Amino acid sequence: MTGAPSLIGLFLAALGAATILPFQSEVVFAALQAAGRAPVWLLVVVASVGNTIGSVITYLMGRGIERFRHRRWFPFTERQIDRAQTWYRRWGLWSLLLTWAPFGDAIALAAGLLRTPPGIFVLLVAIAKTGRYIVLALITAGLIG
Repeated sequence: MTGAPSLIGLFLAALGAATILPFQSEVVFAALQAAGRAPVWLLVVVASVGNTIGSVITYLMGRGIERFRHRRWFPFTERQIDRAQTWYRRWGLWSLLLTWAPFGDAIALAAGLLRTPPGIFVLLVAIAKTGRYIVLALITAGLIG
């Protein structure tokens, strides 16, 4: 059984991976699973919650982004924001099911910028993030892939 530090590390890696920070949670998740350090369901829950909260942070950044958009230190280019908004307007709420993908941070940011209702945002993002870690767990266990 794993100790709290391993689960906290997984939570922080998953949270960071869903923000603009350069984190990778898949390696931490797979390593803990392969080592048998915790039940797989617990790893899925911890990673999913952390990754969903990270997306909520990015969403909240999107809600307040307009006032900082033209600052030199701002982490997104006008082109990145415009592309995310275009994508989100085209595909709407269902694009939130792709927040598990590498470009998912931009979708979460656009959802905040375009004022998506928070409850719907969290529900769809939680489904996407949980599905991601379930698939990762199955791949790590050699059951698919």
